[in-house]
Amino acid sequence: MGEVMSGRYDAIIAGSGPGGASVARELAKKGKRVLVLEWGPGAPVRGSFLQYLLWQLIPGRSLLFTPDLLAMVRGIVTGGSSLFYYATAFPVPHDMLGRYGIDVRREEKEARSELPIAPLKDEMMTPMATRIMESARALGFDWNRLPKFMYQDRWKSGLRFGYYGDPHGVKWSARMLIEEAVSAGAVLVNRARVSGVIIEAGKAVGVKYKSSGRTREAFADTVIVAAGGIGSPVILRKSGVRESGYDFFFDPLVTVCGTVKDVRRRKDEIPMSAGCIFSEEGFVMTDLAVQTMLDRLFAVMSLRFWRIFQSRKTLRIMVKIRDDLAGRLTDNGGVRKKLTPADRERLRKGADIARNILHHAGATGLYSTWKLAAHPGGTVRIGRMLDSNLKVKDVENLYVCDCSVIPETWGLPPVLTLVCLGKRLARHLAERTKRAKKGPRTGRGKR
Repeated sequence: MGEVMSGRYDAIIAGSGPGGASVARELAKKGKRVLVLEWGPGAPVRGSFLQYLLWQLIPGRSLLFTPDLLAMVRGIVTGGSSLFYYATAFPVPHDMLGRYGIDVRREEKEARSELPIAPLKDEMMTPMATRIMESARALGFDWNRLPKFMYQDRWKSGLRFGYYGDPHGVKWSARMLIEEAVSAGAVLVNRARVSGVIIEAGKAVGVKYKSSGRTREAFADTVIVAAGGIGSPVILRKSGVRESGYDFFFDPLVTVCGTVKDVRRRKDEIPMSAGCIFSEEGFVMTDLAVQTMLDRLFAVMSLRFWRIFQSRKTLRIMVKIRDDLAGRLTDNGGVRKKLTPADRERLRKGADIARNILHHAGATGLYSTWKLAAHPGGTVRIGRMLDSNLKVKDVENLYVCDCSVIPETWGLPPVLTLVCLGKRLARHLAERTKRAKKGPRTGRGKR
């Protein structure tokens, strides 16, 4: 945990997920005075279930429920949910962003040169993932290996995937960007929950945050709220930006399972090794090997108690949909959103395709697990509340950079896109500072 320095910062960033971490790294590398305030802890990652429980499964904090009883988790820790994600680098939605005047092709090229993004090599594709892929291809689906955020040269056969965080450093996470930012001079303060932005005369000048039981203040030329699809709109509402947190997406998903007799789940299974994006239908499907604890939880939630003993021979496909924009957040971050009839139809259609793939793969006893929701976004959308530079409309020096800014329903994990947006925002802020230092032009033509 760092210590807040006296004086004014160039930028304060509330949150340390992929968007905020990317901004922090880029600004710190440019020599800016950067303060990162993270609500969660920053202890070393042990990869244990107990640590995971404390960082992502505390009801009302990191574990939220919708009126439909869909569970939604978020990582409140340095690096955010990227510590626990399945490390898949889905495409950046350039066409969508382009409709709002945003081009991040330059930033994507840069990110891909810096980050470990590549499909899995042959030896990392396990028999279960391969069985699903071959079955899907035989049925005519364009099912291929997915690019992963993994340092594959660090991987060894038998090494368990970092579901609970990766102490081996094989799986990339936004925490690595934060570590680079700190090495470049940024200050990181953990267990510092930002409660609001200080706005004076229409300009953001700092933040209020709670740390060690006390309310404190820090000041900066620029404030970037990057507390996630739930956290950011809550902070903005408490700062007077009341229209945040309405009509959003949360990417509902269901998994379809079956058992096979001739293959067993390996210790080193990698989830989402391969899959297919059904763009027109509005969903994505991948293999989804999960840790034994979660597999048994799925079985219990589906009232198939006997399946808790069949974890190692379970084939599983995830169906994640592009849901309709709807619902609202409460002022304390409660999720008040229900699935629409169209959402339910997408889930049903995707589950039917998954059952056909598993049946063709030789799986029996097919069933669907209870619905979940993942990476909520669109709660502070570009075009509605933000301009093309991610600045909050009508408030100077206040920006947002996380999944909440995504302007349209999308249905895919956003990590690579958020890194690109973070890079773009940092470049914009640096260029804005240069223009300010040059001052206004003078000359004969001035009126």
